[in-house]
Amino acid sequence: MTKKPIGFVGLGNMGGRIARRLVDAGYNVLGLDSVPGRAEACGAVAARSLAEVAKATDIVLMSLPDSHVVEAVVEGKDGLLLNARAGQVFIDLSTASVNSTQRIAKRLAELGVSYVDAGISGGAAAADKGTLTLMVGGDQGIVESLDKVFAPFSSKVVYMGPSGAGHTTKLLNNFLNAVSLAASAEVMVAGKKAGLDLHLLLDVLNSSSGVNFATLNRFPRIVDGDYLEGGLTGKLMTKDVVLYVDLIRELGVVSLNASGPMASFGLGTALGYGDAISNRVVDAIGDVSGGVRLKS
Repeated sequence: MTKKPIGFVGLGNMGGRIARRLVDAGYNVLGLDSVPGRAEACGAVAARSLAEVAKATDIVLMSLPDSHVVEAVVEGKDGLLLNARAGQVFIDLSTASVNSTQRIAKRLAELGVSYVDAGISGGAAAADKGTLTLMVGGDQGIVESLDKVFAPFSSKVVYMGPSGAGHTTKLLNNFLNAVSLAASAEVMVAGKKAGLDLHLLLDVLNSSSGVNFATLNRFPRIVDGDYLEGGLTGKLMTKDVVLYVDLIRELGVVSLNASGPMASFGLGTALGYGDAISNRVVDAIGDVSGGVRLKS
């Protein structure tokens, strides 16, 4: 265990939960968030600036909304890069642009700083339990040296390859997540309007070819009125789909299936659900389908 505190920038829905797992595992965490009080709420010591975080730690984790924020934190005025030193490791847990990740990694490598892109999956519940899946890119030796840091909040760590491979994998995963959630929401609204027992419908789906993460893990709770608040918002889901489309365009892959989730989560934002958990897409679809709610 590192003697110095672990730095943590971004203590929102996921970052705060991960930081709490680290604190509970015995790590001292020096945290920074734009919202006052979040560091203390997860048991971290509140830092006053990015410079303080960089100067006081050898390892810094980031859990931020998008690449624009990551770039501001790392490369901005008085950011991490300006205060970095050789031997440090910065770990980006965000869902970010692969090009941005690779560019930042190259800049930091010139200073002797390792940049690890570690996409996370599992949602708020897995973060609370410490069972997140990590898909990681960067120097393999550095990644392997972080096993004790990852252990408190993850149960599966997969090294995917060099810089950018972790965030590439995350975008591919999140696209499938968006497709299955949006499509399952539409099916559940249709089932409700058809007068079907939704628990029985889910029982059939989950033992048939339509089974997916949303039918297994989300809708059994949603049909009873529990939307599993605290996870990825509708706006962030849309952002992830846009990043996916940008990625596969650069790879020369035709995008034939992105229009569905883009329309679904775009509708959710237009109807006021953008800042709520992405599971609320089912209410947006219900709104334009006659005011349907799964729980009567």
